Amino acid sequence: MKRLLFGVSSLLLLFVVACSDEEEAYDPYTNWKARNTAWFASVADSARTAIAEAKAQYGDSWEQHCDWRMYKRLDQAQDYNTGRVDDSVCVKIAAPNTEPGNYSPKWNDSIRISFRGWMMPTVYQLYNDENVLVDSLRQFVFTETYSGPFNLETAVPVLNAVSPFVVGFYTPLQYMVEGDDWLVYVPARLAYGENKRDMIPAHSTLVWRIHMTAVYPCNSGVPDWK
Repeated sequence: MKRLLFGVSSLLLLFVVACSDEEEAYDPYTNWKARNTAWFASVADSARTAIAEAKAQYGDSWEQHCDWRMYKRLDQAQDYNTGRVDDSVCVKIAAPNTEPGNYSPKWNDSIRISFRGWMMPTVYQLYNDENVLVDSLRQFVFTETYSGPFNLETAVPVLNAVSPFVVGFYTPLQYMVEGDDWLVYVPARLAYGENKRDMIPAHSTLVWRIHMTAVYPCNSGVPDWK
């Protein structure tokens, strides 16, 4: 009987050790490039489908009935088909703009914005509820200018020029106007590509939530923030 109990105990110990080893071996970045590529392709497909349906139903006024946008970098013709899924950023309007501005910033303008950036492991929460950020996934936030869910009353926008950002960030900025609140999905090719950047691995699809507070044309000067 003692020998049997010892054998059972040994098996249980081996099972616990094996499970522990599996947990320690878990790597959230396994097959990172393939997973990021596939996930962005699925987002782009959702965007293209929604835009096509809105255009078919509403014609030239489709943007009033669709939350999705797709933008190529501004040095490319927007209607030219490159044959690549990663030639554009995908935009989902996070909140309606009730008092939109009438000027989109250019390359050499300045802006005040609030933003947060995530890597792919959190985008499933983002896709269902843009304000949800699971505490256990905080390690996948790589930059932010506000804490907690975005709140226009408490967020303190930062002053930046448009030009220093990566192409996948400055491209949508040049389509935004004051008051816009967007989720921007950026393929690795328009972010950091094959390069690692701080905590961001190579081949990372990135997601930013961006709220445009103010736009200052380059010849107007930047007023003091009040």
